[in-house]
Amino acid sequence: MSLIFSLYRKAYAGLSPSTWLLAVVLLINRSGAMAIPFMTVYLTQQLHFTVQQAGVVMACFGAGAICGSFIGGKLSDKIGFYPVQFWSLMLQGLIFLVLGQMETLPQFCICIFVLSCVGDTFRPANVAATAYYSTPENRTRSYSLNRLASNLGWSVGPALGGILAGYSYHLLFWVDGLSCIVAITVMRFLLPPVKMKPKEKITPDCEVTAPGTPSVYKDWVYLAFISLITVFTTGFLQLSTMVPLYLKSVVHMEEAHIGMLMGLNGLLVAFIEMVLVYKLEGRMHNLLFITRGVVLAGLGYLSFNIFPPVAAAGLVFIMLFTVGEMLSIPFMNSFFAHRSSEHNRGQYAGLYTMAFSISSVSAPTLGAYMVGHMGFSAWWYCTAALCISTGAGFYFLYKKVIATTSVETLKSVQSPG
Repeated sequence: MSLIFSLYRKAYAGLSPSTWLLAVVLLINRSGAMAIPFMTVYLTQQLHFTVQQAGVVMACFGAGAICGSFIGGKLSDKIGFYPVQFWSLMLQGLIFLVLGQMETLPQFCICIFVLSCVGDTFRPANVAATAYYSTPENRTRSYSLNRLASNLGWSVGPALGGILAGYSYHLLFWVDGLSCIVAITVMRFLLPPVKMKPKEKITPDCEVTAPGTPSVYKDWVYLAFISLITVFTTGFLQLSTMVPLYLKSVVHMEEAHIGMLMGLNGLLVAFIEMVLVYKLEGRMHNLLFITRGVVLAGLGYLSFNIFPPVAAAGLVFIMLFTVGEMLSIPFMNSFFAHRSSEHNRGQYAGLYTMAFSISSVSAPTLGAYMVGHMGFSAWWYCTAALCISTGAGFYFLYKKVIATTSVETLKSVQSPG
């Protein structure tokens, strides 16, 4: 036991107090995140929307997230990450209270678009804040701490949401909104505002494929990386869209049990990921860890078709998916952080979060279409193929990066300067 405690202590050591406080804000916010995970179930079971209509609503959520990610990245570079986070959480909390009063399809589409647009300005600002509060040596662990807080909250939110949904789905919107208000109150009083430094001037002859490039749109490696993430997360985000609906309509699980199973994902990440990252970081290239992780997530979706539709199938999926998530997402964050610099981190963070936001549109849209026309089985095969094929893509990108780095190193050695 002493060895285990020592390992955990080393994994968490050296992180700044501001990093810890930022994680506390995320923990509070995510502990109240229960409306969106149950949105497809709420729309189909309570408001009697069709699966396709529920997919349209979630696609509007994703479309708003794309706009919010782009705006958040721009604003983070322009006015700083602190005010962007503050106003995003404040307004998001108020809009959740309004969303719970919507009843028709147009009302839901408009309101959830505004909600996600406002809410997702927080994400690139939060990514930039984590980089600011950390050092290059502990940056991956700092991102993992944020994910720990987020996933620990995720283990609480859906589980509690499943219980509350048994009484009234409207309670989910109230708790979600109030948690945003509480999180921003803690942030305002415990984590003081940051004064941003003047931006450095960038020379036009800066190497376009190296970290620190003046524009993210000239970094071809990063653009390829973002393209692969967009494809992968189309499958990855089925966890919060089609998976709950599958567990409810095919496996016939109660909402409370669905919430507990979904919460297990966050609980496993919270207790294992930091130590896993601490032990693995630096042993391989980030892209190799990502390759293994996305393939495992794909195998998780494939397990739905291998095992009969019983509760145990959901447990097998969660275990495979969670291990894949822990091997991929932290090292995606690390890859992004190492290719950006302080002057353009908002651009890089905005494009990174936009990849997830684009998938927030494609994931429910494709999922609802495939499930509505061909059934869950066909969609799980497609989802597994999406994940596994992007695993191959990340591996080929790794080969290209290594080859490019080797050529540049050889040129620098041969150069007379």
